[in-house]
Amino acid sequence: MGCSCCLAPLAGAFWQGSLRFGKLLRTNNRPDTYNNLSIVMRKGKWTVAYGYGAPASGFEQNMRGRIIETARAMNVGGTQFSTFKNSRCNPRYWIRNSNGGFQLRSDVTPSAAINDIFINGRLYAFECAMAMVMIFYKATIDSIGENAFNRYFTDLFLWDWNYDNNLRMITTFNPWEMRPGDVVYFKNPDHDPEKPEWQGENAVLLGNDSYYGHGLGIKSADGIIASLNRERVPGSRISAYLANEALHPDFAYIQTLSSRSALPPTGSGSARNKIFSRIGVKSYIIK
Repeated sequence: MGCSCCLAPLAGAFWQGSLRFGKLLRTNNRPDTYNNLSIVMRKGKWTVAYGYGAPASGFEQNMRGRIIETARAMNVGGTQFSTFKNSRCNPRYWIRNSNGGFQLRSDVTPSAAINDIFINGRLYAFECAMAMVMIFYKATIDSIGENAFNRYFTDLFLWDWNYDNNLRMITTFNPWEMRPGDVVYFKNPDHDPEKPEWQGENAVLLGNDSYYGHGLGIKSADGIIASLNRERVPGSRISAYLANEALHPDFAYIQTLSSRSALPPTGSGSARNKIFSRIGVKSYIIK
């Protein structure tokens, strides 16, 4: 499956591929700055929303490209979706604990353990929020290098939206600020209560109305919504929809980690029991 490490060509593709949706919203008059797009569904109505934030740095563009490429790699890497109860990991790198999370082994490096998820994917099964954190970690390794990652991202613990505080997640609530490489959330408000895993789907925005959701694969927004709608309460007429929330790492801060990798780490520490921000569903464990 193809991928791209540069987001610049995507803007033109978005412009050409989205006119059929009709309504175009602008926040300035510069047609040369189509660097920020979201296709948003609100109560059954489609709107094409373009934003024009400050141009992204070269580092941010590169890392967003790596997030997209990593999501595509996970899609074909053999990992499976599971609830926390049925999660599994490679015991060579991770210790699975009683709540279904994965604790980094003390005798392996953080980068090797994260890379293994994309090398030996068939040994892993996890839910969609964990998948998003794994993708962000892998993209960080590819962006700042293994040495810097191993220095600052220590004692990793993968469970739900737990992550090392050096990732410094930023959450936005404006659909016009969504960009490829963000994690977005499809909410299913009328899901079957017997299947809490279907109350929503975290997904990486790949661009051009394409999203990767762990367990669902790469689909359009319509495709993800259709999948969620099949898991509603029988007879429900309340559709799933793309929420306003979007999440991405603090790219500017992460960039500094590679340049100061020889200095003592600051602000790092165990990711266990730390949830600094999240989007979408609350944690669930099916017993």
